[in-house]
Amino acid sequence: MGINMKQVFVKKGRIITEEVAAPCPAPKMILVKTEYSCISAGTEMSSVKNSGESLPRIALKHPEYVKLGLQMLKEKGIKSTWDTVMGNYSLGAALGYSAAGVVISSYSDQFAEGDRVACMGAGYANHAGYICVPQNLAVRMPEGVSLAEASTAALGCIAMQGIRRAELQLGEIVVVCGMGILGQLTGRMAAAAGATVIVTDVDDRRIGIALKAGAGYGINPAKQDIIKAVDDITGGHGADKVILTAATDSDVLISQAFQVCRRRGTVVLVGVAGMNLKREDMYAKELELKIATSYGPGRYDSSYEEEGKDYPYGLVRFTEQRNLEAYLRLIKENKISIKDIIEEIYPVQEAGSAYEALKNSHHKPLIVLLKYSQDETVSQEEAESKGAPVNRQYRAPAGVIKVAICGAGGFAKGMHLPNLEKMKDKYSIYAIQSRTSANAHALARQYHASYATADYDEILRDPAVDMVMICTRHHLHADMSIKAMRAGKAVFVEKPAAINERELTEVIRAVRETGVPYTVGFNRRFSSYAREAKKHIRNRVNPLMISYRMNVGYLPREHWIQGEEGGGRIIGEACHILDLFAYFTESRPESVSIDKITPHNDKIMSGDNCVLTVKYQDGSVCTLYYTGLGNSGYGKEFCEIYTDGRIITIDDYKKITGYGIKVQDIRSSVSQKGQLEELESFYQAIKDGSKYTIGLDDIEGTSRLTFAAK
Repeated sequence: MGINMKQVFVKKGRIITEEVAAPCPAPKMILVKTEYSCISAGTEMSSVKNSGESLPRIALKHPEYVKLGLQMLKEKGIKSTWDTVMGNYSLGAALGYSAAGVVISSYSDQFAEGDRVACMGAGYANHAGYICVPQNLAVRMPEGVSLAEASTAALGCIAMQGIRRAELQLGEIVVVCGMGILGQLTGRMAAAAGATVIVTDVDDRRIGIALKAGAGYGINPAKQDIIKAVDDITGGHGADKVILTAATDSDVLISQAFQVCRRRGTVVLVGVAGMNLKREDMYAKELELKIATSYGPGRYDSSYEEEGKDYPYGLVRFTEQRNLEAYLRLIKENKISIKDIIEEIYPVQEAGSAYEALKNSHHKPLIVLLKYSQDETVSQEEAESKGAPVNRQYRAPAGVIKVAICGAGGFAKGMHLPNLEKMKDKYSIYAIQSRTSANAHALARQYHASYATADYDEILRDPAVDMVMICTRHHLHADMSIKAMRAGKAVFVEKPAAINERELTEVIRAVRETGVPYTVGFNRRFSSYAREAKKHIRNRVNPLMISYRMNVGYLPREHWIQGEEGGGRIIGEACHILDLFAYFTESRPESVSIDKITPHNDKIMSGDNCVLTVKYQDGSVCTLYYTGLGNSGYGKEFCEIYTDGRIITIDDYKKITGYGIKVQDIRSSVSQKGQLEELESFYQAIKDGSKYTIGLDDIEGTSRLTFAAK
């Protein structure tokens, strides 16, 4: 099914090359047929080493993981936490972040099919036959630059950003420590910029390569006193700049860097070094320490890297993308040459041998490339299979419901997939679809799915798929749901159903026109706690007063949920509680009011801290206190229901209590919010033909309340 490709992974310390589905481009992205990818000896060899370590050793080295695990243990319990941790540990990880190839499909107005491009970015420019790359992490290649040279894109940008952070000036003396790939590239760029370059390394061969490429001096710290040698070269003044491109846990390297600097000099950390700084190394000379962040401005900014929003040229002259353009231009104009340090090229099928060469050989090669087969082309059959999904009438499945998981992120991995696995008599995990095909492939293997793909249309074309479970980012929910309904699939879409009025109208219209089973992941109403409460308020005489508190925790404004992809936290999370109000009152909303705090700084968002009150047609009044100002040590959710002289409380879906009324004693050590029961209910709705576990009026009403309260 679809296009397959070879991709390199690391799993428990071993390099494996597997056949996986090719990725599919999204808006502002391009699909590239890879010709070469470049192995980053430092970063990737570290990943290989770390992946082979045991869980206890990983925990010792990364106490932050232990903290996350304890928090998960508190929220999800032992089994769920163990399943999640072991699942992530055993799946393996995709390698690579620097490649070059030819565009075969473009969803960006910057590129066209047939463009030769250099690409970069972890999670995008992997060691894979096809890569899907955001437009700001790729550039067209200039004539005269080979695809092999261009595949070093990311490493060139890292070196260039180190030069820029150093603010190197014509005629200055710069020391470059560590003559691996980054050191070699940094030394050549510094020489091209008119600096006198001193290189250091414990490998004489690498020093010799750097001297031939333009470095003025070479120092082997294992044989010479580096501080005295630099002092002699600079006439006792010290170097103007020191750029650290080596990788070491020792504090010695950075201490030496400070000592070889002149007064008011600058040290730039590009690689990795021990950071136990000595005040005496820096204070007397008033030295400056700078960190170079990867490829340049734009790195780690999702609006730049994922959404394709550029920075103004006049204000940010060299972004990640413009650094890459400049790097390739230096190669084209022969200002720097890298052909001599491309020392080994392996076919992707022999990736394991490539990594062994970097790990074991006496003279470790500098740049090692992986080459991809010219035979990996799209066949006519594959091209035809990529046609638009056909419209189909829904047909109720006769046996076990075959489910395609679409969007295999953290929630799907930690909640839905384990729950579906528990219900093998009802559901079969048939296919996994994810933007990153490697993620889909690993999960398909773990859950024994029939296949994995990055192509949502492939799921819709497959007549064997009975139901799609949509767990993507929120802005995709409506469109994906409508397409699935038109293809005759039952739809379980995680909340929200839509993020605006237009989308909601189109979704509800599609539900009514197609008649497919449809539900939204408003799981609270399905929990045993909510159902027990509902039993005791169903025959009430008077309206309800409900007070609900959500202590949701702080989320930075840069998080995707806060932006266009998420719709905000009221639409994306508070919807759960507004649906619960509809479930309890069995009434339509009459009016809604919202009061938000007025923050005193930009860190806090008013929409994350509000009091939302809904008046219902039956006279009930329900209030939601939603805040990110609290503390995780306190319970996340607490519900109080008042009616007819009775009170029912639900404490974080771990305990229910009645006052003036006897309720069933339900308790759980971790929050049980109804996700499993929700799947049980949807199964019954599909099988008995009722189709909807939540009324369409409730889905519409809840969604519109969130839009009004945003």
